[in-house]
Amino acid sequence: MSDFPEPIYDDGLALETAKPKLKKPPLYRVLLLNDDYTTMEFVIEVLTQIFHHSEEKATQIMLHVHQKGAGVCGLYTREIAESKVEQVIQFAQSEKHPLQCKMEPDSE
Repeated sequence: MSDFPEPIYDDGLALETAKPKLKKPPLYRVLLLNDDYTTMEFVIEVLTQIFHHSEEKATQIMLHVHQKGAGVCGLYTREIAESKVEQVIQFAQSEKHPLQCKMEPDSE
């Protein structure tokens, strides 16, 4: 072996490294389910504190849940959606409300 570096042969071609194409992670909808016992005020509190909606947007979502039986609170990656569902359930239980929350894959 010599102390000199190997010669580099350049044939004039420019090489570009291929960047891997990344897919966006699948998203999940977090839904609140209507019940006959949880107060509208508590649902608005959940929507503002956990999902960070404005008071106005939280009221719209709460009314949708009340009238339609369920409503979307947000669209998140799987891990964040799971965390939001758990936060809602724990908060509702701590406040003695039967409010239910679930997640489902986003179909869009």
